[in-house]
Amino acid sequence: MKLFFSFVFSFAVIVNLSAQIRLTVNDKSIIKDSSGMVYPYAIWVKLMQTNQYGLKPVNAKDAKTEFIIYKLSEKELTRRDSLKSNLPKPTESRFFRTGDKIHPFKDKDIDGNKFSIKDLKGKIVVLNFWFVGCPPCKAEIPDLNRVVDKYKDNADVVFIAIALDEEYAIREFMKTTPFKYHIIDNGRYIASGNYGITSYPTHVIIDKEGTIRFHTTGLGPGTVTWINKTIESLLKEENKP
Repeated sequence: MKLFFSFVFSFAVIVNLSAQIRLTVNDKSIIKDSSGMVYPYAIWVKLMQTNQYGLKPVNAKDAKTEFIIYKLSEKELTRRDSLKSNLPKPTESRFFRTGDKIHPFKDKDIDGNKFSIKDLKGKIVVLNFWFVGCPPCKAEIPDLNRVVDKYKDNADVVFIAIALDEEYAIREFMKTTPFKYHIIDNGRYIASGNYGITSYPTHVIIDKEGTIRFHTTGLGPGTVTWINKTIESLLKEENKP
């Protein structure tokens, strides 16, 4: 029996092809964990938005079935990432052009660390332009954090998030949603002033010479996968004889 599942923020649909049953998950659905505790709608939706959880029906033959929420294992996350590796490259943003040198900026993050594009020459720089009130920006953070964790011991890869928000709003947000990039607050002058960005999230990756090698706007199914693939590719380039 095959089940196909798609989740878009506030609803999910599961289709049981063999039994021709359409199972719909919405704000009326009963979602429990393995202990039987029922999760309020706002809680289970927030968990699903982290991309770290899955849902499975208690009875796949019952259109009114309850669902069990469970945390994906590392093996399941790896398998999911592997399936995503074949997704097409996201559409390029309209704010940058591949092969151009990026216009430099310098500022400090909310922890006082100073960053300058010119001083970061020789490193791969991964940029994320976002703001706290942006739903797709928030939805991708857990997966972005996993990319940061992958390269945390590689000093040649630097992750910088330019936020439009004030520092206090960012710190309040991070009490419930940690973000492992270096975060620059009040970054509107960089986002719109330097680059004319008007849509979020926007991602840019520049190589060790300051050349733009990847850029996209919005959260697509392959966005984070291609951020990781681009970093891997740039690291392999430097190791070529």
